[in-house]
This record gives sequence, C-alpha cells and structure tokens, in this order.
Amino acid sequence: MITLNILNSLSEKEAHNHLEKCCVSKTWISKMVELRPFSSEEDVLKKAASIWYNDCTIDDFKEAFTGHPKIGDVESLKEKFAHTKDWANNEQSKMAEADMQTVEALAEANTQYEAKFGYIFIVSASGKSASEMLAIINTRLQNKKEDEIYVAMNEQHKITVIRLDKLIKGLTETASLQSHITTHALDTSVGTPANGMIITLKGLRDNLWKPMNVGITNTDGRISDVLPPGRILIPGVYVMSFNTHAYYESKTQKGFYPEVSIQFEVTDNSHYHIPLLINPFGYTTYRGS
Repeated sequence: MITLNILNSLSEKEAHNHLEKCCVSKTWISKMVELRPFSSEEDVLKKAASIWYNDCTIDDFKEAFTGHPKIGDVESLKEKFAHTKDWANNEQSKMAEADMQTVEALAEANTQYEAKFGYIFIVSASGKSASEMLAIINTRLQNKKEDEIYVAMNEQHKITVIRLDKLIKGLTETASLQSHITTHALDTSVGTPANGMIITLKGLRDNLWKPMNVGITNTDGRISDVLPPGRILIPGVYVMSFNTHAYYESKTQKGFYPEVSIQFEVTDNSHYHIPLLINPFGYTTYRGS
C-alpha cells in the first residue's frame, strides 16, 4: 500500500508497475500515469473511470480481462500477472465455502461463457458466494455477445476500484465509493429482505433496452455496487428489472408477476436509490435515499 503522494512522485515505470496490479489494460495504465499528479483520492477515482469509459476500447476491455483468473481458478495467475494473485485470491475467498455441486456447475457455466463470448467470466466477486455467482453467470449467459461486453467492462472497473483501494492508503476514508445507482428489494409478504434476487440495470443503446449490470441482492436485500464508483450515468431514462419469478421459485412460491421493471429518469449526478417492495400479488416502489 502506498500514499497518494508517493504514487504521484514515482517514476513512470514504478507507477506503471503499481497500477498494473489494479488493471492490466495498457491504455488505462498509460493514461493514468500521464494524468498524474492526482489532486486527491477522489480525483483518482474520477480519472480512473473517465479513462475506462471514454478512452478505452473493446480491445482494451478484453486485454484487462486477461489479468484475472477464472472464478475458482486462482492458480492460473501464478505465472501470468503473478503480482495480482493474492488480491484475486482474497476477492474470491467465498469460493472456499461452496459445495462441490455448486463448484462443478460454476465451472461448467464458465466453460459455456468463454465459448460463447470469447473471454472469461468477469464479475466483482468480493462478498459473493459461489451460488450467487452461479445465478449471475447463468443470467448473463442469456445476453447477446454485443451486449455482454458492456456488462463485463462494468464489472472489470468495479474490480479496478477495489484494487485501487488496496493500493492507495486512505482511499476509502477520503473518497466516496458509493455507486451512482443502488437498489434493494423487500418481500412484504413475510417482512424480510428479498435476498438472492437477480436484478438487471438496463439503458438505451441503438434505441433498444440493453443490459448494463447484472447483480444479486445480498442477505439484506441490497445491491450497493450497481455501478462502479466514479461511473456517472448520462441523463436519461433507465430500467431496473427484478427477476421475481426466479426469486419466488426459489422460495417454492408462485407469484403473479414474473418480472418487475421500473423505469426511472436520471437527471444529475446525485445518488439514485431504486427499491422494490414485493409480494406475490402486488408491488410498489419509490425513490429512496
């Protein structure tokens, strides 16, 4: 871990080596090195996101993906990008709690994913169980090839920010890591959080609703990292889709609404919280805080 002042004063080669631990895209690294000195930890996050979303191409995204092991296969990093191995291992720590059936199903889904999209499954695994990642990958396998790359690149940048926080001392304490968009689901029929619900954020591209993020609610019914820190949506209308069918199926219940899709408008860079209160035969929403 280094301070921001040290990062600003390192030689280009030394700064490159440190930033490569966070993301191996050469374009992203070189532009981050060029944009020093950073005025604050918040400035680091803003510039990291700006470079990723405005300067990097699909080829850069795919290059960044090569810096990760397959989920559950941290050993693959022993020789390639060896200095990222320990961080990746910690990010996938919940894999150790998985039963063999789930691990095998996840391995098979990873094989299908790589065959379909041409790169490994990228997900911000921190805090997620193997069963949660299995639900996410099975949902993303349904995406079209031209759409999935944009979901994967958002997950890549979430990982980059997590690693910047590990690299730069005091980043969490000084900069805001809050996602522009957050959500939670509450099952009002039993008065408990709706955990394990798949939620997809969609935006308009080519006049069609396209997936931007696929997440799963935690034990508190929340997804706090719908978008990576520093990623601000442009003003416009977006959709949050809640997979209520799969949720109620997992609870061995039948619901009237197989999916709930909430359209909402983003007008500025303030925080937007999109909650869902659901029961088998009704739902409501509001702008939360």
